[in-house]
Amino acid sequence: MAEMMTQVGSAIAGLMVAYAMFQNYFPYELRGPIKRYTQKFISLLYPYIQITFPEYQGDGFERSKAFAAIERYLNATSTKQAKRLQANVIRDSEAIVLSMADHEEVTDEYEGVKLWWASTQTTPNRQSISFYPREDEKRYFKLTFHKRYRDMITNNYLKHVLDEGKAITVRERRRKLYTNNKSEGWHGYRRSMWSHVIFEHPASFDTLAMDPGKKQEIIDDLINFTRSKDYYAKIGKAWKRGYLLYGPPGTGKSTMIAAMANLLKYDVYDLELTAVKDNTELRKLLIDTASKSIEKKKADKKDGENGKKKDEEKDEVKEKLNKLEEEKNKTSQVTLSGLLNFIDGLWSACGSERIIVFTTNYIEKLDPALIRRGRMDKHIELSYCGFEAFKVLAKNYLDIDSHELFATVRRQLEETKMTPADVAENLMPKSGSDDEEICLRRLIKALEEAKEEEKRKAEEEEKRKAEEEEKQKAEKLAKEEEERKKKETENGADHQSDSKHEKLENGVKENGEADENLENGVKENGK
Repeated sequence: MAEMMTQVGSAIAGLMVAYAMFQNYFPYELRGPIKRYTQKFISLLYPYIQITFPEYQGDGFERSKAFAAIERYLNATSTKQAKRLQANVIRDSEAIVLSMADHEEVTDEYEGVKLWWASTQTTPNRQSISFYPREDEKRYFKLTFHKRYRDMITNNYLKHVLDEGKAITVRERRRKLYTNNKSEGWHGYRRSMWSHVIFEHPASFDTLAMDPGKKQEIIDDLINFTRSKDYYAKIGKAWKRGYLLYGPPGTGKSTMIAAMANLLKYDVYDLELTAVKDNTELRKLLIDTASKSIEKKKADKKDGENGKKKDEEKDEVKEKLNKLEEEKNKTSQVTLSGLLNFIDGLWSACGSERIIVFTTNYIEKLDPALIRRGRMDKHIELSYCGFEAFKVLAKNYLDIDSHELFATVRRQLEETKMTPADVAENLMPKSGSDDEEICLRRLIKALEEAKEEEKRKAEEEEKRKAEEEEKQKAEKLAKEEEERKKKETENGADHQSDSKHEKLENGVKENGEADENLENGVKENGK
């Protein structure tokens, strides 16, 4: 062993002497060609191919997606093979991630072919100060394989590694809830149009209160969408799907979106249209969203001026607030055509695997062009709580599948409208002593009160309608009476005018006779 080590040391020393002589005695102009021909000669004898994947590419501002996918792919292999590991707390991950340290090597096997992955980091030759990472200061992965497998590795294996790495990233990362900034902001050296928080909503389709058949239909549709990339390309459509959720407040529209995101492991982008300046900014927001995302928009249409109360017109404070709100709305110049182009126009093809969800309480107020099939592919009505939805809530809140009071609840739910949110609130125990019977009876009482309230409102509505009809009838009669009196007055005035005219004519005749008599008298006196 000592003799072998001596020989190895001598060989290394000889190589170092030869390299020093090369650096000192060979002209600089000859070093480049000599290195190139030497590498060509070695490549003829060396049967392996190497591919390098740097951590940063191009301008060095953005981390390579290929590097990140390979890193996640190798993590599982690294923990089993590598002797030196490094632990990282990835920002988007739910746990500590172990990866192989620099200058460590692991092996992989694909369809019987052995490959070698190495993690390497280059050290800069000079000292420099920079706000951004330089490419020569960062890590890179190096893949080595036999040259006879070039086609299989480049065509199949690398795609397999990237797909697996992306899938692992989706499974491990923490989902985010984004909202658009009011104006373009800056995050470090990179422009940021969205701000986000970690999305930790616990909703799932298992706990969603709705009809099981309808629920399964939505789940199947979502899963089918995620597996239809090739189909969408075949039919020539962007890989996206639109959902319209409509129904009264409290029926679970936001909970449905959270359940969709948790099922598919998608991020959620909550778009506030009033904060978008114009159509151009809307397109920029679309480009800045990632794939595997759900984009939520509230599509409720504002009421017109006819909905304002009369007392608000007299209130100076509210008038000022209304003026401020109008000025605020004038700053947003997003048009309907711009929104439609955002949903399914040319710009909607920028990116893939997106779900666009519109929510509204009043579907009848929306423009038909906005919700037509093709833009909003699936319309889902979330209505009042039915018995099947109640059973899901009873399981969630009380952990029961049946009870003797279920029949009473079922009968009352068929007769009374109550949202799932109100049913859930009544089922929730208010103290440690509340058992399932107390909670169910509280719900039954609430349903009875709601029924009475509906009856009272219906009676008041009927009374209001009757009073309105009587009022309209009285106004009609008063108007007819006023018109009749007006006509009588006009007719009386015409009659008086005719009488005066006749009297005036008679007076003129009498005066004419008197004048004639007077003239005759003058003539007689003249005689």
